[in-house]
Amino acid sequence: MEFSASQIAALCNGTVEGDSDVKVNTIAKIEEGREGSISFLANPIYTPYIYTTGSSIVLVNRDFQAEQPIKATLIRVDDPYATVASLLEMVDKMTRQTRRGVEQPCYISDGVDIADDNYVGAFAYIGKNVKLGSGVQIYPRVYIGDNVSIGDNTILYPGVTVYHDCVIGNDCIIHAGVVVGADGFGFAPVGERYNKIPQVGNVVIEDNVEVGANTTIDRATMGSTLISAGVKLDNLIQVAHNCTIGSNTVVAAQTGMAGSSHIGANCMIGGQVGFAGHITVGDHTQIGAQSGIPKSVPAGSRLMGYPAVNAGDFARQSVHIKKLGQLFERVANLEKENG
Repeated sequence: MEFSASQIAALCNGTVEGDSDVKVNTIAKIEEGREGSISFLANPIYTPYIYTTGSSIVLVNRDFQAEQPIKATLIRVDDPYATVASLLEMVDKMTRQTRRGVEQPCYISDGVDIADDNYVGAFAYIGKNVKLGSGVQIYPRVYIGDNVSIGDNTILYPGVTVYHDCVIGNDCIIHAGVVVGADGFGFAPVGERYNKIPQVGNVVIEDNVEVGANTTIDRATMGSTLISAGVKLDNLIQVAHNCTIGSNTVVAAQTGMAGSSHIGANCMIGGQVGFAGHITVGDHTQIGAQSGIPKSVPAGSRLMGYPAVNAGDFARQSVHIKKLGQLFERVANLEKENG
């Protein structure tokens, strides 16, 4: 498929600067661009590449000012990163193969309705009373336990496990190896041993959620572990029993949430962040990578470090820590001078 600069500009409400008839058939990073590709410039760090890129078209901000001649045709848009994301989504929809039908061997319990536009891959298992919406894609080796409900157009990639009674909404993407609804880590100490506490709740994943590969979301002891609409979870995340994650929050890889921690809406959480149990994180909070959150924090916080502190304070502390060696040396010299 080929698109001209004028066609792309029309799709993204952009303004062409250069050859409006130049055509592209692929998308490339600006530093790796070649003839026939379209790239984008969103991060100023990559600005030098716009003067050397081989890409035929580059998306730039409307206020971008060139300091040297540029060979590529420019398309000026409000947000190059969001624009290229929309273009990638469009290309993906045009090129993605839609699977339908039931492959064999697989096991589907009696009474489970498989719509004509559903796909069930080989070696999948679908338990009793499972409800599948239209357009659901179940890839090979997926396990779906009894009484599970899965909404329209949701995709479960190979090796996903969904335990009994869990609910997954519409337009979700659950990547390979995800486990939804395993028992929460609940044990009661009795003398020198631990008795298991039955985990009788479930997991509820609302609409338009994406869960990265090998992430685990534990079922609640009672009630529901809740992943709200629009949440995006990266790979290798642990969400413990009775946690809640507010709508449109994004969480990077290897983050761990202890039981009954409650994360607000529209939060941005870096990789390897650890949350203590039974705390509340307010809406619109931003947390830097490898931070430890031992207590509740108010909405709008920007945190970093272990234990986490205000991001600005953490930056200043880091500068001081780098100077500790010099400080000790100065103190030692002063002690020598003063006998």
